[in-house]
This record gives sequence, structure tokens and C-alpha cells, in this order.
Amino acid sequence: MTKPPGKLLPLVAALLCGAVLAQAAQPSDSSNTSAASTVETSSEHGPLSTPITRKQGTSSGTRKPQRPAQPKHPNATTAPDDWNLTGHGKVLYLTFDDGPQPEWTPKVLQVLRKHKAHATFFVLGIQVAQFPDLLTLERAAGHHVGNHTWDHKTLTHLPDAKMRQEIASGVKSKCLRPPTGATNAKIEATAAALHQRQVLWDVDTKDWTKPGAARIEHAILAGARPGAIILMHDGGGNRSETVAALDRALTTLTKQGYTYHALPC
Repeated sequence: MTKPPGKLLPLVAALLCGAVLAQAAQPSDSSNTSAASTVETSSEHGPLSTPITRKQGTSSGTRKPQRPAQPKHPNATTAPDDWNLTGHGKVLYLTFDDGPQPEWTPKVLQVLRKHKAHATFFVLGIQVAQFPDLLTLERAAGHHVGNHTWDHKTLTHLPDAKMRQEIASGVKSKCLRPPTGATNAKIEATAAALHQRQVLWDVDTKDWTKPGAARIEHAILAGARPGAIILMHDGGGNRSETVAALDRALTTLTKQGYTYHALPC
């Protein structure tokens, strides 16, 4: 397994130390903790689909893009309070896909720490197997971790057994984000059987296209509203634009009164 480059070890160690100290100094408050096609994890991110809201009885190929409704809890007809994302005031839910990655994940964590922001990292099992210390670092800093499958295959293209294996082999979590957002009733039911709630997003920054930091920043600011889930990436390619845009956007949004929680994953 590859190890993080030697020049990153001091940065990772310093972040981990600071995260542990910060976690120890602050009381835990679970109510306020803040919660795509086949690609090779070492290459650039492939095309992402537009975020979609699953409608019962429809296939992933026929659904129209729209703002995701609050997802249904797999074991109840009424969503629990933890998933009332719009009920906590000016709270945003920052999410990062395709990591952990030894260069960009620590830099994203630095920005989040600077702005006292908690986020949710939807990680790939294959990446966690290579960089387990980065997963520890994320959790020690108070962030939450979601399952993004084992190696980013589009689940709707797989036979049932392989689809289930991709989900089950990912990191243990209460949440699943299917790669590309491609899903259907069978995938959602499989996730529920594994006690994982399917989580998509409200705002796609399209940072994987490398449109420039200014456009990523604009997407974050334009999509910001209480309870919004914002999609970004810390893996899958060079994320320098994402890091710069995140820093600038959080500076602006904090002045507007926003705070940043992890999803209850």
C-alpha cells in the first residue's frame, strides 16, 4: 500500500494533534454536529450526474434533476429530528467525495479548521485502505464519514450481487452516497438493508471540471441556503481550486451568519 509522501507527514501529524486538542476542548453536541461513471481513483474525476431526487417506482434513467427532498429514513415513515436539516437555522452541510487523498485532504482539513467548520467526507474504500491515517484524522477533527462505495463504480450499471458488494465493501457508515448520484429503488433498498441512508446533494459545485476557483466559490455562495448539502471533492484529481474556493466562500458565508455541521452519518 502507498504511504503519504514524506513531506506530508509533518502536516498530517500537526493537523491530527490540533484536531485532538480541539476535540478535547469542546463538548460533544451530536445535535449540532454537521453532517460520479466508473473512474480510476488515481485519475481525474469522471463526469458527475446532476443531483436527483428518487421517486418511488422510477428508474435512474427517467428522473429529472431537482432539489433533493429530505430523504426518507429507511426504518420509519417520518424522518428523525437529526435529518431535519432545515431546522437548525443558517446551517450548511459541506460534503467532500472521492478521498481520502494524501495531498488535498489535509489541505481541506486545514481550511475547515480555520473556519471552525465541520463537514462530511464520502470516502472510497480503496482509498481508505491506502491511507487509513487520513480517515482517523478526519474523525479526530470532528468530521463525519460516509460510504462512497469501494472503488467508485456506477451502481446502476452493475449486476445485483456486484452492486451489493460495492456498497458493503465501503467504509462503515450510516450514510451512502452512490457514485455519480446514479440510483434506483433497488440500490436504495440495498443500502437500507445495510443500515445506510442514501444521501445526495443540493448544490453541485462541479469542482471536478476544474472551472477555476472563482466559479467554484460562486457555486457555493449562490447555492447557500439553510439546510443545503453542498458537493465538493478532496480526491480524484488536483483540488487546489477547491481548497482556494472553499476558504474564500467560508469567509463570506461566516460573515453572513452561517455555520457548518456534519451530516448525521
